[in-house]
Amino acid sequence: MKKIRTFILTFRRILALFGFLMLLGSSCFAQDIEPRRWSNIPLGTDILGVGYVHTNGKIFFDPLLQVQDAKFTSNSFIVQYIKPFKIGSKSARLDVMIPYSIARWEGLLNGVSTTVNRNGIADPRIRISLNFIGMSAMKPKEMIEFLKTNPKRTSFGASLAITLPLGQYFDDKLLNLGQNRFVFRPQIGMLHHWKNWSYELSGSVFLYTKNEDFSNGKTRKQNAVFAAQTHLIRSFKSKMWVSLSFGYGLTGESFVNNEPNNDDRSDILGATSFGFALSKKQAIKLSYIRTETLNDIGANLNSILLSWSTRM
Repeated sequence: MKKIRTFILTFRRILALFGFLMLLGSSCFAQDIEPRRWSNIPLGTDILGVGYVHTNGKIFFDPLLQVQDAKFTSNSFIVQYIKPFKIGSKSARLDVMIPYSIARWEGLLNGVSTTVNRNGIADPRIRISLNFIGMSAMKPKEMIEFLKTNPKRTSFGASLAITLPLGQYFDDKLLNLGQNRFVFRPQIGMLHHWKNWSYELSGSVFLYTKNEDFSNGKTRKQNAVFAAQTHLIRSFKSKMWVSLSFGYGLTGESFVNNEPNNDDRSDILGATSFGFALSKKQAIKLSYIRTETLNDIGANLNSILLSWSTRM
């Protein structure tokens, strides 16, 4: 009986470990820091972008799991398409994002070195946004004239993002790039401009469907995640801009077959971004993001993002 109890306890520790690692991997795109999120895009200027994100850092577990020196590294490549349109007279946009990730988890489990690698498509995301208060939908020349005569302006928007369960997923493995579940993210935000400065504030909630094929037929569910982010942005006449950003995420606990994983997490994010135009149609953005856990269980991560975009 003692051996059976020891086996059950060890199994539950391993399950909690990989459940937490899966939560970490799936949250890399969830807790995004996105300055200029609510800026209006002129009608007829579709945008195509590609980006690269490198993330690395340390993971901290419950001491009972006997995990030490846990590290996470990923290199992700992202393709994004943005199409502005109008609903009535209001400005709206469609965003489509497809990521490809090369991820590595490593550490000591009960003193034994353990490494897991995954390469493949992660879950894509689509998002529809509407600025319901503020600037109306305009073509490029109309927008230029409006901005000249309205240096101070405020707008409010709302969006719904849906993460689709189309990424790489193996039902016999505990660590995957795809989540095998839908993620719905309603978001509201405001944007205030005054001359060369702008300020953004956004709040959102992540709602998860069940993964009913988690690790050989188990069911995994997760409580809602609440997040907020804010940005201060300075624009320059040379078509450059810089931003300082902060975010906070309060993650919901996950359950496997209704057994709690005790993996509530609370994270704070800080970021700085720099963007500049290469030409009338092309632009570059460079960002650094730092994530710090506020709990004993969590992760401290560094991310560097480099992206290129062009108007079509």
